[in-house]
Amino acid sequence: MSQKLEVWQRGPSPEFITVLQPIAHALLQAREEINEYMQHFPVELLWLRPANMASVGFHLQHLSGVLDRVFTYARAEKLTDFQFEQLYEEGKDSTEGYSINALVERFNKQVDLALQQLKYTDEAILGDYRGIGRAGLPSTVIGLLFHAAEHTMRHVGQLMVTAAVVKEKH
Repeated sequence: MSQKLEVWQRGPSPEFITVLQPIAHALLQAREEINEYMQHFPVELLWLRPANMASVGFHLQHLSGVLDRVFTYARAEKLTDFQFEQLYEEGKDSTEGYSINALVERFNKQVDLALQQLKYTDEAILGDYRGIGRAGLPSTVIGLLFHAAEHTMRHVGQLMVTAAVVKEKH
């Protein structure tokens, strides 16, 4: 039986410079996994918090939000009021106004935007300073881009475990 290869095992993506390949691969892998794991996921389980851990709904919100915010900082831009509203909304476990499809599509769109930004990121700026948040915490373009990828994959893993646990219990 043939097993599906992970994105990084499929070879380079020619639209990204070599140093950004791992970031692109991680984001593409995250998108594939989220879309697969959320197919047929029961909406009534979206906000359950097993062992008081974060819900699947939170992870879906956070995945989109963190990509948006970190890539904004990588562009040396400040967060907008809308981004702050979305940040405030994360973790407000509520079924009001949310569908799984809408949350997954929001994530897919954010991955598309991130990949577009990666595609046009000049290697010469990767070491450039970028301040994070109101405090201007120090980072670099490459530091932010890498963090976005690893943070995304961390939450994908947490989402997958939480989804499995709540489906098993219900």
